[in-house]
Amino acid sequence: MREFIYYSSTAPTKGNFGNDLMKAGRLDIALHTILGAFFISNHQREDVKLHLVFDGPPDPSKHLEIEPSKNDEIKLSKKDLLWVVRKLLYKYKEGKKFEVFPGYSIEKQNLSETIKQLSKTKKIYILDERGEDIRNLKLDGNEIFVLGDQEGLPKKEVRKLKKERNIELVSIGKRQYLASQVLAIVQNEIDRQTE
Repeated sequence: MREFIYYSSTAPTKGNFGNDLMKAGRLDIALHTILGAFFISNHQREDVKLHLVFDGPPDPSKHLEIEPSKNDEIKLSKKDLLWVVRKLLYKYKEGKKFEVFPGYSIEKQNLSETIKQLSKTKKIYILDERGEDIRNLKLDGNEIFVLGDQEGLPKKEVRKLKKERNIELVSIGKRQYLASQVLAIVQNEIDRQTE
């Protein structure tokens, strides 16, 4: 199963944000990223898990894990994305990972902790324009790719993780894209190599 970690330095960490998603820590970008992770023409991907790490106010950091294929009762739909994120943030329980419903959980965990935990089982790549061209990699669909919001990833943390965890930088090209577009490009590269 392919996995993605999306980091937002500004996304809210409680569910009481307003309806203006641009003012709510650019939550609009996170919702488009969810859309890019799971939805393709006429159906939903079953081979993806998405980790959202929100580092905005008022209670950073939160790790939201979304794997809709584990839930037969709640079908993730485009119109329900905001509801899902708000519900996860409202249901946070201090001191533990809480599964709000099957395939949807939340815990207090920052980017570094999330990557350290996941790097025990899978190869992790950080998306960065200075990295190795993704087309030079041999992908099997079991990798984890890390991408950031409009502010990018914390540079100091990236340097530390590369050193400690043997994490490589990978690039989709020199041009910068929206996070949701990056997901589509990476998914396409994986699809081409594994189908």
